[in-house]
Amino acid sequence: MKNSFLLLLLFVSFYSCKKEEVATTQEVKIIQPELRFGYKIDDYKVIQDTIRKGESFGVILDRHHVYYPKINKIASSIKEVFDVRRVRAGKPYTILASKDSTEKAQVFIYKHDKINATIIDFKDSVIVAKPFQKKIKTVLKSVKGVINSSLSVSMDSLHLSPNLTYTIADIYAWTLDFYKLQKGDSFKFMYEEKFINDTVFAGYGDVKSAVFNHNGTNLYAFRFVADSISGIPEYYDENGNMLRSQFLKSPIKFQYRISSRYNLKRRIAHYGYRVKAHRGTDFAARNGTPIMATANGTVTESTRKRGNGNYVAVRHNAIYTTKYLHMSKRKVKVGDFVKQGDVIGYVGNTGSSSGNHVCYRFWKNGREVDPLSPKTKLPEAEPLKKSIKPAYLAFIAPLKYELENETLPVLDQEIIKNTD
Repeated sequence: MKNSFLLLLLFVSFYSCKKEEVATTQEVKIIQPELRFGYKIDDYKVIQDTIRKGESFGVILDRHHVYYPKINKIASSIKEVFDVRRVRAGKPYTILASKDSTEKAQVFIYKHDKINATIIDFKDSVIVAKPFQKKIKTVLKSVKGVINSSLSVSMDSLHLSPNLTYTIADIYAWTLDFYKLQKGDSFKFMYEEKFINDTVFAGYGDVKSAVFNHNGTNLYAFRFVADSISGIPEYYDENGNMLRSQFLKSPIKFQYRISSRYNLKRRIAHYGYRVKAHRGTDFAARNGTPIMATANGTVTESTRKRGNGNYVAVRHNAIYTTKYLHMSKRKVKVGDFVKQGDVIGYVGNTGSSSGNHVCYRFWKNGREVDPLSPKTKLPEAEPLKKSIKPAYLAFIAPLKYELENETLPVLDQEIIKNTD
């Protein structure tokens, strides 16, 4: 009897210990609240929509039970940070509304793009507007290709966005005539791609470096900040010469062909094939293609004349003036100051013209010259200062290696940028 009691006691003691052990080792799962734009989403009714044509900030809030006295107060309180009149049709937005029966809007989030938004919080007496950026991951990538017909066709074949093509065209706008690209020319460049949540593509970042092999010559471009005070990056070649110069090679980005060059002995069908000097360069392109000012300057003419059709003249300084003829439409008026690359009109077929093009004419010291001729010396941007050049050459050494070799040490390198 005594032994049976001892066995029972041991069994109860063992079972109690096991139960206590189980209790102490059991995991407690803590559910973290879901946060979006810094708010606990479970606390609100979430409404996602897109601004429709004709809708305003006020119309949207009124529909979500915020009425005009409060809407006017919101608009005036945040005008220094965000102008509610600038909301645009097609832009997505999110409203965080109360979960009670009123479902009244308390927060309005205007999404500028996939990464950037403006948050307008008016749930309390203090109204706040602040910018917001999602966390992005930036991946450094490389791409190379061969020209078979044009840059845009080659880039399309690599499944790259036209935005990246335009960036490359902008980098080489001063040094490379895209009309002169030859079959077999090649290119390679290092660029950034941005991702949200590791997988959602959010656009391109900077082009870090590039090389175009044109007619057997390598044309390099390296992104570098030479002035730490301004922090403005520029592109330089392997010797430290800035690619940007005072004049662009062409008034059209890159989708063009030169249909007629500067020629003082040209015979023109429009004038019965008699000799008539052609003192401009004709860039043929589709009707409506944007025409850019090739340098900074002031518009001195913006009108229409019989032979010139719609045209614009820009005076750049006491030495240089340019004209742009046969436009379908002019975008600037006399007295406007335009910057290099600004759109001043659109390709057309007005005046004495037999096809869609822009006739680009160029004056130097009051005399018309051929800007594409090697004999015409145009001003160039200043090279790097001698004191900065050693640092620059050290900076581009690994970038140049990456462009010249198949093995890329930083290919697909992830650069996490915290942009919350």
